[in-house]
Amino acid sequence: MPKITHPSPCQTVVTTFEMTPGTCQDLLDALTDAYESFISKQPGFIAAGLHVNDAQTRIANYSQWERREDFQAMLRSDEMRQRNRRINELCRSFEPVMYDVAAVFG
Repeated sequence: MPKITHPSPCQTVVTTFEMTPGTCQDLLDALTDAYESFISKQPGFIAAGLHVNDAQTRIANYSQWERREDFQAMLRSDEMRQRNRRINELCRSFEPVMYDVAAVFG
């Protein structure tokens, strides 16, 4: 389970996916399979969560990695490159962005 702290000892990645309601479940299934079968087993993976908006037109993915290089290595792997081609077919766009935790409340 993701744990948000400041200062954060890990790399945070937020990825947003834009799709139609008709492909939302297919994309969610593909992302779930990617996490269960591959991503969660990669070196440096800590935790992740998938969030779907009410209109089923956006998925937000929050993930945490021990190091930025761990996330980048996972993205560059042959398996993830193949999975990302399929993911790209299911959505209009997706963009992973690395963030630093600036503040935590609550």
